[in-house]
Amino acid sequence: MTVTNAFAVLRLLSVSDRDKDTEILVLRRQIAVPERQLGGKQVRFTPPDRALLAVRLHRLRPQALRRMRLPVRPGSVLRWHRDLIRKRHAARSRPRRPGRARTVRSICALVLRLVRENPGWGYRCLHGEPLVSRG
Repeated sequence: MTVTNAFAVLRLLSVSDRDKDTEILVLRRQIAVPERQLGGKQVRFTPPDRALLAVRLHRLRPQALRRMRLPVRPGSVLRWHRDLIRKRHAARSRPRRPGRARTVRSICALVLRLVRENPGWGYRCLHGEPLVSRG
């Protein structure tokens, strides 16, 4: 994304303000035509489209987003960005190995010793610890 943005900025440096304004007007028209053809139906974005719009537009203030002609509400763009951040955080904080953590060898040895030395304690006292800790 950074490389793409860098090239976009470099491309825009050589373009005059008049050309930029013309391009913006053409892009607005390109948005207006499908909106008119949909006849009030809602525009559906795919997840990659949502991600791209959220990444590009999340730094703009809500007032600036409202002035732009977007096929979605500014709140939707901000929500998409929050969802991206939430998914990224969830993926990073997910444990690498799901399930119960392994029991330390010293605890395993202690439990096995307790089982050998106290056969009368039974299952309820030593509830499956040797099986879990050996795995």
